[in-house]
Amino acid sequence: MSSPGATSNPLNALAPKSKTKKKHFVQQKVEVFRGSDPVLSVLVWGVNHSINDLSHVPVPVMLLPDDFKASTKIKVSNHLFNKENLPGQFKFKDYCPQVFRNLREHFGIEDQDYQHIVTCHGSTLLPQFLAMYRVTVESEDTYLLVMRNMFSHRLHVHRKYDLKGSLVSRGASFKEKVKELPTYKDVDFRKNMQKVYVSDDEKEKTVDKLNKDIEFLVRMRIMDYSLLLGIHDVERAEREEEEMESSDEEEEEDENSLARAPESTSPEGIGGYMNSFKPMGPGEFDPYVDVYAIQSAVGAPQREVYFMGLIDVLTQYDTKKKAAHAAKAVKHGAGAEISTVHPEQYAKRFREFITKIFA
Repeated sequence: MSSPGATSNPLNALAPKSKTKKKHFVQQKVEVFRGSDPVLSVLVWGVNHSINDLSHVPVPVMLLPDDFKASTKIKVSNHLFNKENLPGQFKFKDYCPQVFRNLREHFGIEDQDYQHIVTCHGSTLLPQFLAMYRVTVESEDTYLLVMRNMFSHRLHVHRKYDLKGSLVSRGASFKEKVKELPTYKDVDFRKNMQKVYVSDDEKEKTVDKLNKDIEFLVRMRIMDYSLLLGIHDVERAEREEEEMESSDEEEEEDENSLARAPESTSPEGIGGYMNSFKPMGPGEFDPYVDVYAIQSAVGAPQREVYFMGLIDVLTQYDTKKKAAHAAKAVKHGAGAEISTVHPEQYAKRFREFITKIFA
C-alpha cells in the first residue's frame, strides 16, 4: 500500500532516538505527527503493544479454527497523560493475531522489522497481508490492513500497467485520473507493443509462481484480479539523476551529507542491514527488500527493472457475479467478449495473456 516531509513521516516516531543535545527537534516531530494523524499514531502504538504481547505467547504447533476467529482488544484512557503523542481515549483491536504472526513468519518477516513497517522476502506474486487492525478514536472506527508494498522505495516507477487479459476497454477510475503517474490497461499494453524482457530463468520462475497463485485463486472462487506491472527505466533514471546533479551540484552535496548523518543511529534489522552495504548503482535493488522486482535480461532492448504482483484478489464469484455474467451473455451473445466470467474461465484467459507479455 508518493512522500511526505521528514517531520510528518510516521517512521520518525518508530525509530529509537540517539542521545543528543539537540532535544528540541524530537518534540517537534512528535507533535506534528500526532496532530496530522491521530489514527496513525494509535496504529503505531497498537502494533508495538500487540507484538510485545505476542512475544510472550508460545508459537502454536499448528493453527486451529478458533485462531481464525480470535481477536484482542484494548481500551486506553489517557486523559491528559501523554497527550502530545496519543489521543485522550482510544481503542485498538488486533484481528487473528496468531494467524497473521504465522503469515509474517512464512514471509520471513522479523517482529522488529515489522514494527518498523519494513518487510523482507516471499515466493509468491500474491499480496502479502501482514496484519489487520481496528483503531477507534473519538468513537469513529478505522479498519487497517497492513501489506507489503509491491513497488520499490528507491527505484522510481516510470510506467504502470493494470493487466487483466481482457479485450474489453476499461476506463481509469477517478483516483487513477488525478494521479501524476497514469495506470495503463491491457489495450494500452498491446497498443504500445510493450514487452517484459527478462531471462529465461526469471521467466520460468515468474510463470511458475503465477500458475501456483492462479490455481489457489481458482480454488477460492476468486476472479477480477490483475497483474500490477511497474517499469523502472534505468537509462531514463540515469538522465534524470545527471540533470539533477548538474542543476545544483553543491546544494545536492550538502543535502547528501546531512541525509547520511543519521545512518550511524539506524535501528537494527532491515534498516541496519541496508545501511551496512555500499550504495547501489543505477537499476540495482536488494531482492531481500524489493521481492517483486526483476532485472531485465542482459542484451535486452531496454535496461529496465520490472515490479510484478497480483492485486485485487478479494472478489469472489458469488450470486451477484453469476447474475451479471448471465445478463451480459444474454445482451451480447454467447461468443462475445465478457468481462464477468466464472473463475476457471477468468484464470484461463488471464494466464494466456500474462504468459505472452514476456519477450
